[in-house]
Amino acid sequence: MSHKVAAIAGFKESQPLTLGVELELQLVSPRDYNLTRGATDLLGSMDYDGRFGEIKLEITESMIEVATLPCATVDGIAADLDGLRKTLISQCGQNNIVVSGGGTHPFHRWPERRICPGERFDELYSHYGYLAKQFTVFGQHIHVGCSSADEAIWLTQALGAYVPFFIALSASSPFVDGVDTLFQSARLNAVSAFPLSGQCPELPDWAGFVEHFSFLQACGIVHSIKDLYWDIRPKPEFGTVEIRVCDTPLTVERATALAALAQCLARYLLRTRPAFDTRLHLHVARYNKFQACRYGFAALLSDPVRQQQKVLKESLRELLEMLAEDARALGCSVWLERLRAVLESGNTDANWLRGRQTMHQNLNDVVRDASLRLYNETVIEL
Repeated sequence: MSHKVAAIAGFKESQPLTLGVELELQLVSPRDYNLTRGATDLLGSMDYDGRFGEIKLEITESMIEVATLPCATVDGIAADLDGLRKTLISQCGQNNIVVSGGGTHPFHRWPERRICPGERFDELYSHYGYLAKQFTVFGQHIHVGCSSADEAIWLTQALGAYVPFFIALSASSPFVDGVDTLFQSARLNAVSAFPLSGQCPELPDWAGFVEHFSFLQACGIVHSIKDLYWDIRPKPEFGTVEIRVCDTPLTVERATALAALAQCLARYLLRTRPAFDTRLHLHVARYNKFQACRYGFAALLSDPVRQQQKVLKESLRELLEMLAEDARALGCSVWLERLRAVLESGNTDANWLRGRQTMHQNLNDVVRDASLRLYNETVIEL
């Protein structure tokens, strides 16, 4: 199979700490709440002027992606996501489709999925085979603006140690193939199957990243930056760092709060410039990621510097307190408080979905209730 080799785009410097959010959403049938195949028809018939951002295809016909415009504030992200939510609900209603959040569909069968038309999607299916259809999982990506390429590489690595917190707070994929996986986030197991998933290696600066990428290209391993499925990666054409580990939450409110965490954390890191050892962190990164996926707030995270373990919930509580000053400066304290409430109550989306399964004893009604959470969200207070 031949690929077009693409050079890395020059880093497009952007306003520091600006935000963008992408959400991959489930398209389900109102008859049985299984995934449906309506993405291409939905997009083809859509009447939408782009005022809140983009609505676009993802790899299979059972997915649709929404992406906000770049926003300076978290409240701006909330407004765009709410506008995209309402637009998509309206358009789906006209096409007899229901839209839902959640990191995995609880009971769909991957062989039934259909790849969306398009050269890149065709290449992915040709290259990865059945993994492409199994990649019908749904994530939230958060972009944070950076003022320079070197800053983006530094922030990509500095954020690495905080990946488990984003996983635990966003976890919404406990069910796969009709079975409770015992994971809080089973979605990331599908992502981990791809050979270029994982963590950014130790890199000194942007020039080091370009050298690393050029080496992978010369070895025939990558052809464009889209081939890097890292947990956090630079996105030079946007001038951002992209956090890619979150499950799609069940509500726009939760997605907005996660964007607030990313903005506050990036501000704190850039403001304080803490010392960190990427090479040392890489020894524990996969283990800590597994712990967060499997156990959520109860995960035991390994600290490679102190060489000890600590419960994720305790570390996350300390982090939220540490970020209070940055949240005030950014005007988004209310959003971090919503995450703190989730942490203290344990009311994650994964636990909510399990509660619905206990109540209904079938997963069709679980998906129905999950969609109703998205549909019945009240207008977010800005």
